[in-house]
Amino acid sequence: MSDRLWLVVPAAGQGRRMGADRPKQYLPLAGRPVLACTLERLHAALPEARLCLCLDPDDVHFDPAWVPFADWRRAPGGAERVDSVIAALTAIAPDAADDDLVLVHDVARPCVTVEDLARLVATLADEPVGGLLAAPVADTMKRDDGAGRVAATEPREGLWHALTPQGFRFGLLRRALHEALARGVSVTDEASAVEAVGGAPRLVAGRRDNLKITHPEDLALAELVLSAQRQAAQAASSTPEAPPAGANSA
Repeated sequence: MSDRLWLVVPAAGQGRRMGADRPKQYLPLAGRPVLACTLERLHAALPEARLCLCLDPDDVHFDPAWVPFADWRRAPGGAERVDSVIAALTAIAPDAADDDLVLVHDVARPCVTVEDLARLVATLADEPVGGLLAAPVADTMKRDDGAGRVAATEPREGLWHALTPQGFRFGLLRRALHEALARGVSVTDEASAVEAVGGAPRLVAGRRDNLKITHPEDLALAELVLSAQRQAAQAASSTPEAPPAGANSA
């Protein structure tokens, strides 16, 4: 399989649930826009990847200086996430081979770790279907009755929270998205499109702090997560290595 890697980052959403004066990807997070933080994290793990960034054609907030990738291009974002991803695949089609790996990542997930990104790519290196970062459900799940009351308690065994990135081979992903839309399938993420054409994506366990910024309180939580991650990384880098077993102390 090809070892060429593409990153697709849909960033055309309006983020109306944030109630802000600009889309959520441009709100400040630890002193920088969310979009810049997300791209920085992706680049730290996958600097050689080729990036396709999906932006609203009328976007007035974007600054190319926030993009750390040497090889990147811009594609027009669509009304829905799936429209943006299809536009990105169309934009890279002249240069992409069917077996190139494409990772699609939410711009509003700036806390994904370098380790999770590296593990996902390594896991999918020889995976013909593809897969996604995901976290097993830890909470009790309730199904409502449509009127604000509990109708049933759902067993959580075997349930996972779908995260991103989600990675699939270019040819399969493009075919799955087009076929799913043609059949009227609701495409909530890339994995759902691949499932709709008979694929069974691999679940790759990811960290629970890979949160998605959706509501105003999520910004403060993401800042805490990023701070904790930085502190953990600094502590790990400053811990002296243990001497080899049997070594004599001076």
